[in-house]
Amino acid sequence: MSERADTAEPRPDELGDIAAEQTESRHDEDDRLKGEFVSAVLDAVEEDDRERARELVSPLHPADIADLLELTPTERRGEVAAALGDLVGAEVLSELNDYVREDILDALAPEQVAEFAAELDTDDAVAIIEDMEEADQQAVLEAMEPEDRAAIESALSYPEESAGRLMQRDLVAVPEHMTVGQVIDYLRDNRDLTSDFWEIFVVDEAHRPIGTCQLSWVLTCPRSVAMADLMKREQTLIPVDMDQEEVALRFQKYALISAAVVDGSGRLVGMITVDDIVHIISEEAGEDILRLSGAGEGDINQPIWETVRTRLSWLVVNLGTAILAASVVGLFQGTISKYVVLAVLMPIVSGMGGNAGTQTMAVAVRALATNQLTSSNTVRQILREFRIACANGTALGILIGVAVGLIYGNHDLGIVIALAMLINNLVAGLSGILIPVVLDRMNVDPAVSSAVFVTTMTDVMGFFSFLGLATVWGL
Repeated sequence: MSERADTAEPRPDELGDIAAEQTESRHDEDDRLKGEFVSAVLDAVEEDDRERARELVSPLHPADIADLLELTPTERRGEVAAALGDLVGAEVLSELNDYVREDILDALAPEQVAEFAAELDTDDAVAIIEDMEEADQQAVLEAMEPEDRAAIESALSYPEESAGRLMQRDLVAVPEHMTVGQVIDYLRDNRDLTSDFWEIFVVDEAHRPIGTCQLSWVLTCPRSVAMADLMKREQTLIPVDMDQEEVALRFQKYALISAAVVDGSGRLVGMITVDDIVHIISEEAGEDILRLSGAGEGDINQPIWETVRTRLSWLVVNLGTAILAASVVGLFQGTISKYVVLAVLMPIVSGMGGNAGTQTMAVAVRALATNQLTSSNTVRQILREFRIACANGTALGILIGVAVGLIYGNHDLGIVIALAMLINNLVAGLSGILIPVVLDRMNVDPAVSSAVFVTTMTDVMGFFSFLGLATVWGL
């Protein structure tokens, strides 16, 4: 009888515990890669120990590998990607930040990029190829199979950030005369169909969608039932040229999982799924917030010179508006010189007005972006914001007026600053909603330009109302 080995194979439950410990050692409590893990991978690459680097990274999900590359210093990304080899595959590329992806793609040959693109759904492949230089893009397309190339070129022919760029062409569509049994046999026998789907589109002879059927309905219904009797005829169709933000709003409004995309003649050309919409909603929301602050794309991976150019342009505009506000103060130099405390108090009025205007503007921009603020309720919302501004202005005016009157022992000064606070809050409330609405009516993105105009209005009117009232009051 042979002797029993000293070390036994771990039981399945022990393997699970080991895997959990390994995952815990790589991620913190917020499921982010730990700094020490990233450093360990970078050290292995620096020491040219590629086997160790691959051993550390291989258990990671593609999204985590993408995070690893994004956390890697810019100058080392190509080196790390080369060390990891095939671990940096198509799925990792599709998860990468746009600027980081550019760094990785620059280190790959067109044939490699074409190979990766062929493994992805059309929408993900387009996301990789669309931002490449035209010459590189053409080289990648020429290296692709004719069928894949035709699909990519078709998608690239649509406007950027449109449904045509967002949709995937791999879907399941069947004619209405088929029965459930025939559809099931078709799905089992056809190996060229997409493997990921949960909805079947029913089309007529002209390939126009006339209904939709969930996969669960097909699997739980008798084989003899016709698809025309099983399908749901009411469906939300997405025009191929619709802006991706509007597409996201439709998914949100109608709680869609997927939707058919149709061309100008109503023919089915693709579908959009909710996983793509989640990215769009996050992306659009982030863009609006950053535009309000004039920070551009606000991507920490964006090249420094691009960030400087974007921020500086808005800072120059803000400098101009600051000079305008300062010129208003200059009109009242005589009043300020007689009563210096006015110079101490006037930033309070303009600052509080700016905060109030920003609050209203943020609500208005979001309401416009989500179609909550439309032509049918604009007047009602303007009156609503006016009432809110009246209430806030009155409350703040009373508080600051009483405080200033007690601190400086001058009731007239308290009345002046209270009135100025009320006036500037009214200006802030009205400009905070009117400026975004007017810009939207002029087809100008209110998220980009509203902040400059609103802060200018509150600064100018804050100084003018406070110093003007002080002059008229004879302080």
